[in-house]
Amino acid sequence: MNMGVELEATQSVVDEKLIYVKVHMPFEVLCTYAEVLHIKLPIKPNDLAPQSSTYNCFTRHFYPSEDVIAKEPEFFTAPFRKDQLKCFFVKDKEQFFTPAMRSRMAYYILSRAPYEVRGNVKKFGFNKLLDGGVYKAAYPLHDCRFNVKSKEPSCPNERFLLFNEWAHPKSFYKMQPLDLIRKYFGEKIGIYFAWLGFYTVMLTLAAAVGLCCFIYGYTTRESSTWSKEVCDPQIGGEIIMCPQCDKICPYWRLNSTCESSKVSSQTHRSTASPLEDCGIWLTLFLEFWKRYQAKLEHDWDTVEFLQQEEQPRPEYEAKCIYERVNPVTQETEKVPYTACGKCMRVSCGIGTVLFWVLLIIASVVGVIVYRLAMFITFSSNLHSHLNNRKELEPFKEYVTPQMATSITASFISLIIIMILNNVYEKVAILITDFELPRTKTEYENSLTLKMFLFQFVNYYSSCFYIAFFKGKVVGYPGEPVYWLGTFRNEECDPGGCLTELTTQLSIIMTGKAIWNNIQEVLLWLKNLMFRHCTQVSSEKVIPRWEQDYQLQPMGKLGLFYEYLEMVIQFGFVTLFVASFPLAPLLALFNNLCEIRVDAWKYTTQSRRAVPEKAQDIGAWQPILQGVAILAVATNAAIIAFTSDMIPRLVYYWAFSISPYSGGSEHTMAGYINSSLSVFNISHFSEMKRPNEEITPYWFNNITTCRYRDFRHPPGHPNQYDFSIYYWHVIAAKLAFMIVLEHIVYFTKFILSYMIPDVPEALKEQIKRERYLTQVILHETNIQHFKELMKPIADNLQSEIEEPELDLKV
Repeated sequence: MNMGVELEATQSVVDEKLIYVKVHMPFEVLCTYAEVLHIKLPIKPNDLAPQSSTYNCFTRHFYPSEDVIAKEPEFFTAPFRKDQLKCFFVKDKEQFFTPAMRSRMAYYILSRAPYEVRGNVKKFGFNKLLDGGVYKAAYPLHDCRFNVKSKEPSCPNERFLLFNEWAHPKSFYKMQPLDLIRKYFGEKIGIYFAWLGFYTVMLTLAAAVGLCCFIYGYTTRESSTWSKEVCDPQIGGEIIMCPQCDKICPYWRLNSTCESSKVSSQTHRSTASPLEDCGIWLTLFLEFWKRYQAKLEHDWDTVEFLQQEEQPRPEYEAKCIYERVNPVTQETEKVPYTACGKCMRVSCGIGTVLFWVLLIIASVVGVIVYRLAMFITFSSNLHSHLNNRKELEPFKEYVTPQMATSITASFISLIIIMILNNVYEKVAILITDFELPRTKTEYENSLTLKMFLFQFVNYYSSCFYIAFFKGKVVGYPGEPVYWLGTFRNEECDPGGCLTELTTQLSIIMTGKAIWNNIQEVLLWLKNLMFRHCTQVSSEKVIPRWEQDYQLQPMGKLGLFYEYLEMVIQFGFVTLFVASFPLAPLLALFNNLCEIRVDAWKYTTQSRRAVPEKAQDIGAWQPILQGVAILAVATNAAIIAFTSDMIPRLVYYWAFSISPYSGGSEHTMAGYINSSLSVFNISHFSEMKRPNEEITPYWFNNITTCRYRDFRHPPGHPNQYDFSIYYWHVIAAKLAFMIVLEHIVYFTKFILSYMIPDVPEALKEQIKRERYLTQVILHETNIQHFKELMKPIADNLQSEIEEPELDLKV
């Protein structure tokens, strides 16, 4: 590749198979491209007093010692201009531009350097040469080995400091050295780890609340009237339940679900406050993150970072063949497509996205059909299998057909999710490449929206099915509802579907975390084997660039997958926390490991990333806000429509006393009998009546069975129609959901209004720094002008005859 005068190849090392070329940028080239990229550089040390807070006073004890990682000096900064070099604080030309700045500028030049011209076609950019195999890799170098301390106190090994004080397991309790991370890897990676650390700290609060709710539900589950009545042989043992499938499912006693009812009762009691805590916690998390992000923007000098400063992608520039008038500058510029062509690209992208979303939904329907088919199998064979296996006898009370179906379906869903994720990733990248966004930020934002939509449907669709669709439209034993005309729609356990939803969430969350950690271990083994196979001599004589070549490349999408993993986890923690209060605790444990594993990966296992400037977390911020708004609605709907809290409250306050019952005091006694409707078994058709050979021995002279619903009994003028109890419950559920949603949304609005995005003190400090920066630049320019005019003034002074005239500039 012809670099011209922009870059100099200062060193090359010839291996048996590869040639390594080290690229160097002279100071003049650095100055030129610092102005092109609008890089801000110091003009004077910042002499303003730093802002302190109570939070900093608490956390400073957990930061690495300043004797180990020195505090970065603060400066007033301004966008660099080559013709005003004297205005800037240049103490040492070799140290004026940081390694991160040098890497950014080198990447910018290399990605646009021409290498071939054929007629009117000009080929440029080393990315194409990398894709074509001309070059194997291109990467900035790590400063040293991660496990060797620098022998020069004045020049510390930053990679060693990051490994020892950040990535090492012994530092798990320490706060992250964000300034050093940003200095070594760039603002983009720094802002990711800042967000991940802040998210983990806030998870501690949510995990504490969830754990308290779980402990409360566990310690009080034995006192639940529901579980007592179900387990009581005189109540639950005397209630005969209708078969849950046609022909091959037997009648069964209600007390056979005693243990699952206890678990269900525990889950119901655990949902006492997660909705309100979820709404408040989400608001506090997002609002305080905005404030913390504003502080990072100020400290890292990205407050005035604009998208206009970002240069177009080389892939975009290579296809600019049409001309248009820029509406801002009113100048002619090159674009890769016309307005009609852009509309066509966007339309094709939207159509493809919708097609793949429908394909995801089709896979979910396939899992539902599996559930329906396997429930029939488990209902007919599970209990007989457990009875014949003595070693499985202790699990008999816990393993029900619903539970067995739920667990196996959850594992199958997890496997399908992991397989389809790889397919959807490639599809999303192809669609985004076809749309041809202008800048890398636009590219990542477009890809982010597509991938999150895919992942949202992929991960959450099965949970939404269990929470809001399963058991809602099942009919009654004489007239059940069928899927595809063959499979009878599955019902919830008498205790509700909340336990099954908890099982689904725990399996998917845990399985996803385990799979991600397995991938990290495989990455480490791959790097270890690669280094072992390619190492030909002692590591001490292997040059730095060859050691880095043996590491794992960062990839074109960089942090995209890290953000995606955490945002999907954020959805599990917030969208369904009412059914699984321990989700924040699992997420907390995962994140404590994730921070150190990612730090270890970036410090020791990966090549050094090309530093990128970033002001915030990009398109992930509105996605988090959207998930937070949706989480309030989903949790309210789970409590109202999936749990049994509302039917129990309706019975306690309305139907446990006269005129609906003979009692005069509110009580939960008799709720079991009230919540189960009656069906006359003589009304079974021949196609639905259970086979005689599977009829239990205790089923003698029984004419009715019970099922979970609120319908009129047989013999009633409106037999099997919904009763007044049903309509009371529906009205109460809707009222509860609407009122609670409005309360939580109003609370969120008040908190958002009371917590400004940028602290007032920080606003004043930013204005003060801008003012001082302008004054410093103005005074420096005047001083520079005086120095230029002084020889001219001296010459004029010597030529003037009147000595009393003093010419001053």
